[in-house]
Amino acid sequence: MRTGWRRMEQASDEQLVERALAGDAEAFGEIMRRWERRIFLLALGMLGSEDAARDATQETFLSAFRNLPGFRREAKVSSWLHRIAVNQCITRMRRERVRAEESLDEPNGAHFALDDSRAASPAHEVEARERVEAVRRAVNALPSELRQVVIMKEFEEMTFQEIAETLQLPVSTVKSRLYTAFKQLRMRLERFNVMGEEYASRRL
Repeated sequence: MRTGWRRMEQASDEQLVERALAGDAEAFGEIMRRWERRIFLLALGMLGSEDAARDATQETFLSAFRNLPGFRREAKVSSWLHRIAVNQCITRMRRERVRAEESLDEPNGAHFALDDSRAASPAHEVEARERVEAVRRAVNALPSELRQVVIMKEFEEMTFQEIAETLQLPVSTVKSRLYTAFKQLRMRLERFNVMGEEYASRRL
């Protein structure tokens, strides 16, 4: 049993899909184990709510399981899962746009950690929290097509090619959207000069 599980852990995502299509339920469970956390963080960044992110994550894997026979073998499983997750999040945002806008003011939204070595005094700690909150609000306020590329690139650390494959867009479009997103973030974060300079200096 352990040997079989060890082999499953060593299998590629694509091999696991083949095994799942052949009726091996544990193979799809291994895919979920590998990608559930990443998909959850992506959904959290896009939706700003842990409950909504958990629901979107569950729906992502349910949709993936239902659509396994339609998986294109030349695609990467990771890109396929991210694309399903993005579509799930966009659908939720469209369906609950008013609710999503109200949630921007809630403290339980997505938090994007930023290093701040100056946070050594209470005053600096307050400033650091304000900066994190400012970035959170600024990212959440971006249009969905810009927000998703920022989250994928900056917080998921996906490459331009991976983002392009996930969103089924040309790499040039991904870069253009990221450039536009950084410009908008810079304007929104002018109060925090360091943060504005950081985003202004990004090279695509």
